[in-house]
Amino acid sequence: MEHLQAYRAAGGGKHRANKPTEGRAKGRRLLMAAAVLFAAGLVKAESKAQSSPFAPLAGSWSGSGTVTLDDGSTERIRCRARYAPIGPTMEMSLTCASDAYKFNLGANVRAEGGAIAGSWSEASRNISGSLQGRGAGGNYELVASTAGFNANISLKTSGNKQNVSMRADSQFRGANISLTK
Repeated sequence: MEHLQAYRAAGGGKHRANKPTEGRAKGRRLLMAAAVLFAAGLVKAESKAQSSPFAPLAGSWSGSGTVTLDDGSTERIRCRARYAPIGPTMEMSLTCASDAYKFNLGANVRAEGGAIAGSWSEASRNISGSLQGRGAGGNYELVASTAGFNANISLKTSGNKQNVSMRADSQFRGANISLTK
């Protein structure tokens, strides 16, 4: 009985039998809420880690530009591009044509950190080679090469607009293309 009187005296004369239980229940709810928020943060961080470094490119693009040939002449071209990123890899195709000129560029690339490596092919001329470079977030600087051919490729993406610039040391000297999604 003395124990109960001391307990009541410490609580201002009130019996506080439910207070520890309510406090534990609140503590459990707070702990559960914190666990849920922590788990949600992990899921969000994991999904960001698994998202593709090529995500800003995903989808179909179209537009126009110019191609410069080895004699210095230029021609207007219409282009279509398709980018299909899956995790750290991407398959892409770029088809451009004018009245007298056409190219079909395809590539499969993989990103590791900021480095990009893969292969490319140009179907209408039946050539292929390696592709290497750096980039992220929709902006890339790449070199496509094969025996007797090197081309520097720059892709700059901002929202639904993309500029592709190619410079080569062959019959095909270069291209400047503006695409939109």
